[in-house]
Amino acid sequence: MDLGHTLLLILAGLVAGGINALAGGGSLITFPSLIATGLPSVEANVTNSVSVFPGYVSSVLGSRADLAGQKRRIPAILPVCVAGSAGGCALLLLTPARAFELIVPFLVLGAAATLFFQERLRGLVGHPRALSPRRRAITLQVVVFVGAVYGGYFGAALGVMYVAALALVLDETLNRINALKNVLSATVGAVTVVVFAIFGPVVWAAALTLAPATIVGGYAGARLARRLPARVLKALIVTFGTTIGLVLLVRALT
Repeated sequence: MDLGHTLLLILAGLVAGGINALAGGGSLITFPSLIATGLPSVEANVTNSVSVFPGYVSSVLGSRADLAGQKRRIPAILPVCVAGSAGGCALLLLTPARAFELIVPFLVLGAAATLFFQERLRGLVGHPRALSPRRRAITLQVVVFVGAVYGGYFGAALGVMYVAALALVLDETLNRINALKNVLSATVGAVTVVVFAIFGPVVWAAALTLAPATIVGGYAGARLARRLPARVLKALIVTFGTTIGLVLLVRALT
């Protein structure tokens, strides 16, 4: 890579790390940036998955205060998160991507709409407090697993999807749900790093350029998210999700 490519990746990593901590969707900045440096799409996708992982970890550190009281919940859902992530990685490496690329935009747009109409949907499906502990636990496991499969496969807007789904099944503030999303995203990222480092065509020069920048951006974004009112944070996530979904839809149809 030349100096221009290096500076592009550093800037992309800073911005993407912050976006991932706030809402999710930073991969739509880092992935095109990797393509712009001349990487083929598969190498860029795999390298991107490895590169953004440190930013997810720093997001967890930046939002750790909002994880208080969730220490029993997190160990219970991490195994299914790991299993789903591994399954998503296998799908990426073993199957053609075209069909999934056509579905992804609608998943992202659906997640943004779900969060926007959260209260109305709760009126239809029931408030989390109305669910039995068993049903709530099973629903949470399913949500985490499905999100992890998507994250292992592609990952763009994973945070939007997780926040939207978790907000329907958990009786928690949006800031605490966002912090839990950071933990799940970091777990998905850890699995992709291991799988792709062993089996995927990672371009390590690009990954090692992006990763430190995502750490700085992720920590700053998480600290900012803690200070935002729930209404503002929700508006940001819905806006990011809708924009990302439309970008992916245009990309899939062109």
